[in-house]
Amino acid sequence: MSSEDAFHKFLASNKQWRQHTSSNNPDLFPSCAKGQAPPLLWLGCSDSRVPETTVCNAQPGDIFVHRNIANIISPHDMSSQSVIYFAINALKVKHIVVCGHTSCGGVNAALGQGKVGGTMDAWLMPLREIRAGLQAKGIFDGKDDKDKALTLVGANVQRGVDVVRKNPEVVKAMEERGVTVHGCIYDVGTGELMELDTGEGSEDLKQRMASFKVQ
Repeated sequence: MSSEDAFHKFLASNKQWRQHTSSNNPDLFPSCAKGQAPPLLWLGCSDSRVPETTVCNAQPGDIFVHRNIANIISPHDMSSQSVIYFAINALKVKHIVVCGHTSCGGVNAALGQGKVGGTMDAWLMPLREIRAGLQAKGIFDGKDDKDKALTLVGANVQRGVDVVRKNPEVVKAMEERGVTVHGCIYDVGTGELMELDTGEGSEDLKQRMASFKVQ
């Protein structure tokens, strides 16, 4: 199928979906037209195999979304930080999910030695830094390529969770209204969404509040 054929197929599919949805849930589109109040912000990868609304069996309006290559969350990325600010202050979300996935092309590129090209090599630098840290600690020792990739996926999610939790707006929202930050991995081969243990100890919490809480 050509790209042009695919585009028109999607347009036709939208018509079918709209008619089906309107018939089965007639209040959905009028409700969406009035505004949004999603309880959850999803920070994920741009990969076409991980559509958050689909994999969570959700509806339009349920999930506020930011996606980029390899779900890299950086305090210096104004796009993701703007989304977090809006989600916390305007939408008043209760949950923030940082989600990585198996078979991630960005992760595989960061594990390799080849030049990706364009802006991608600079974008993937945080992943390479995580990789270097894992290698230095011997965490990759004895692992095959698949296990290394999964380990890096998990470490990248944990890094993203840490970055989000240090965001001053998130710090305030966690303290004042119990906003929760979660880390997940989606298995593209099984469709399973798995929550990681990204909890922090009392000393970590105390240090984070002392360092990143602003008045």
